[in-house]
Amino acid sequence: MQSFGAEFAAPPGYLNTPSIGVPPAPVADAVAEAVERWRRGEARPSDFDEPVARTRAGFGALIGVPADRVAIGASVSQLIANVAAGLPDGASVLVAENDFTSVSFPFAAQAHRGVKVTEVPLAELTERVEGHDLVAVSVVQSADGAQVDLDGLRAAAEAADAAVLLDATQAAGWRPLDLGWADWVVAAGYKWLLAPRGAAWLAAHPRALERAVPVAANWYAGEDRWQAVYGLPLRLADGTRSLDLSPAWFSFVGAAVSLEYLGSLDLEAVRAHCVGLADSLLEACGSPAQGSAIVSLDLDAERVREAGIVAGTRAGRQRFGFHLYNTADDVERVISTFR
Repeated sequence: MQSFGAEFAAPPGYLNTPSIGVPPAPVADAVAEAVERWRRGEARPSDFDEPVARTRAGFGALIGVPADRVAIGASVSQLIANVAAGLPDGASVLVAENDFTSVSFPFAAQAHRGVKVTEVPLAELTERVEGHDLVAVSVVQSADGAQVDLDGLRAAAEAADAAVLLDATQAAGWRPLDLGWADWVVAAGYKWLLAPRGAAWLAAHPRALERAVPVAANWYAGEDRWQAVYGLPLRLADGTRSLDLSPAWFSFVGAAVSLEYLGSLDLEAVRAHCVGLADSLLEACGSPAQGSAIVSLDLDAERVREAGIVAGTRAGRQRFGFHLYNTADDVERVISTFR
């Protein structure tokens, strides 16, 4: 199908983007071409520096930060580990109840140093910031699409002098974002960003960077990476690139194309499309609109599958995500399961 200026091969009823997105044709083609070059022995490690650099700029543009603030990695938890390791002993971290564990586990793993992690309901997060050193939360919740009050969180964190880490994995790609105020912004690329799994990014505010610890320090994070492949001393790059992980090459080839494609779109129109479909499904259920591209419903998983729908089961409910390649026909498929 053609949608938003690109060709997608997503089948009708594919509503599983919160688990794994479907790439537009140019993304898959770029990866296939890179694999073919590798098969023919034509690939060189340095060939992949350029697509990595493009993803820094592409991710930065989608969240409202300059490219030089962006580190690259493979997964959200690996990147957050740099932040967790930099917390002082005895630090207090506030998280949302039942948030995705890649957000909370890296901090919980620091319990041996006295780091305390407190879970509160998402609706109470902003009023509970006082007394905590860091708030870590997903912009959009994976399980049900609930969204954090970003303006309220920013105000509360500034008043309490607390740092903020935002996971934009379930938001970037369908929701316009301006997150340059946050201390940290992290996201994985294989869902709404339509990239292969293995590409992720961490944006660091300059005031926060000195508090990070490069727990996976490696040659790719070197000031001159091709002169940092052997021997000591430690010689990492200045700035956020000191947190880089050596990239999964083909993932970043695809991500370079997908991020530039998404960055070329009117994201307000993308949000209107995705949220419009999701809210129309909620309306058919007699539920209030929630302004999110993710909907969670108490439906029978077998009936959902029999209707030709690909969805996720999360927290005991069926989770549906609406992206660029979804249409009103997908909404009707879901509605047919509870008529």
